[in-house]
Amino acid sequence: MAAGLDRGYAEVRSGKSRNWRWLLLCLPILYGLIFYVWPLFQVIRSSGFEIGQLAAATKTINRTVSFSLWQATLSTILTLALGLPAAYVLYCFRFPTRSTLRLLTAIPFILPTVVVAAAFNALVGSGGWLNQVWQALTGNEKPLLTLTGSLAGILLAHIFYNLTIVIRMAGPAWSSLNPRLEAAAQTLGASPWQVFHSVTLPLLRPVIVSAALLVFLFDFTSFGVILLVGGIRFSTLEVEIYRQTLSFYNLPLASLLALIQLACTLAFAALYQYFSSRPLPLVPASERKAARKPDGWQQLLRISLLILFLWIFFAGPLISLTASAFWSIGADRGERSLVNAGWTLAHFSGLVKNRNSDLFYVPPLTALMNSLKFAVLTAFASVGLGMLLVYGLPWRGKLRSVAVILLMLPLGTSAVTLGLGYILTFNKPPLAWGGGPWILPLAHTLVALPFVVRTLMPAVSSIPSFYRQSAAVLGAGSWRIFWTVDLPLIRRVLVSAFIFAFTISLGEFGATSLLYRPQYPTLPVAIFRYLSLPGAANYGQAMAMSVVMMLACAAGILIIEKSSGFLTGEGGE
Repeated sequence: MAAGLDRGYAEVRSGKSRNWRWLLLCLPILYGLIFYVWPLFQVIRSSGFEIGQLAAATKTINRTVSFSLWQATLSTILTLALGLPAAYVLYCFRFPTRSTLRLLTAIPFILPTVVVAAAFNALVGSGGWLNQVWQALTGNEKPLLTLTGSLAGILLAHIFYNLTIVIRMAGPAWSSLNPRLEAAAQTLGASPWQVFHSVTLPLLRPVIVSAALLVFLFDFTSFGVILLVGGIRFSTLEVEIYRQTLSFYNLPLASLLALIQLACTLAFAALYQYFSSRPLPLVPASERKAARKPDGWQQLLRISLLILFLWIFFAGPLISLTASAFWSIGADRGERSLVNAGWTLAHFSGLVKNRNSDLFYVPPLTALMNSLKFAVLTAFASVGLGMLLVYGLPWRGKLRSVAVILLMLPLGTSAVTLGLGYILTFNKPPLAWGGGPWILPLAHTLVALPFVVRTLMPAVSSIPSFYRQSAAVLGAGSWRIFWTVDLPLIRRVLVSAFIFAFTISLGEFGATSLLYRPQYPTLPVAIFRYLSLPGAANYGQAMAMSVVMMLACAAGILIIEKSSGFLTGEGGE
């Protein structure tokens, strides 16, 4: 019977089926060529870069590349140092707030960089809550601690932003290791440290290296965190491309830096794909060791301290951000009335008002509606293209690995360079389509597509082939098999991919800051603009908009967590 099914299914999958796969890939390939490859080519072609200019730019290139590598390496090491113990505790031990803490650690990754910057500014900025409490208790006007505008602030923001990658990749793998291996080592007299160093760590090495490479890639291409938390004294490749393009109009150097960043991204993506594709000695869910309670008071104390630190580290900036949105600290610039410090709802009510009666003013509520519309369009486009890619790519082989690497390239491509490429490409024939708001969802789709494919691919590839074989032998065509077999099985993951793309678009800032039209601002652009303006009211409204964005992203993460999990595909408890 099984042999008959295999033969029948093989007949269905041969011939026309292979042709259909190439047809499925036509639209994603065309999209990539028009909206990624061609804009980058236009930037390089229009840059006018000459080899003779390389010597003059060597100092800037060396300084920028060195700092990008240095801060990314240091951020990755610190993220791993905190992330591995956190992953072990959150996935291998049982305690009352475990599910809530897991969800809390996932929120920063989906937050826009402008919101993360606003949160850290609200907590540890010169006028942040930490310094306000210190000054109120001691009467000392000098701030206790100011981390914004420093390397320490950049490192903390990167850890806050990327820690969930380590937790969500290492944690499930750690809890799924064969418990008999550790038990055998303990039986032979190995200490807990020897068990970890000799057994657990070698088994987890591929997933740890994969997580480290992914964190390094995000830190290496960091833009918003460096620009808003670190300030102009610090320049990664992305920030330097931004400065050379918009401040100095040095397109040749900006293009060269963009090529360097793209080459580094390609190398990191290839390493990531190599390590992430290596199999792990995992056991079925029925044989896994259940999450346990701490053994003894010493382990309980260590775990409790780590849990307390994680709560403070993740909740502190978010609570400070929320409190700042409801706290008035003084009168706005140009206002004659005295505004006493205290709790208020004025910052939220002001989101729909035109305080200065400016004809060119766009209320933040309009910016929010623009962001929602762009996010819905991005989600549909990303999921549609992602499904075509997942079903069009071969299930195994080197071609699939190459495709996964290529899909990660937009994550490491300079958003400023890409935005500039869109301006050069879509504002002149034969592609003179610029000037409309449609360009933002297309640019956002490039950023969201790799995450969508990563979310969908494990779910689709894990569908038992027997289901499809049975349907094919009974006469069902490819579309009928997808509609009646595949779709019901991946429906929850499909919802997760849609919400994931939606939240990514909602918070995208890099390309949007260059491509948006004044009449179509998005909420992250509005937050950045309000943070740049003087006055307490502008600062308060920026905090209020950040809270709205934070709540929207938190709702998206909650839906993803309850449907199919985040990054790893593991569902919520």
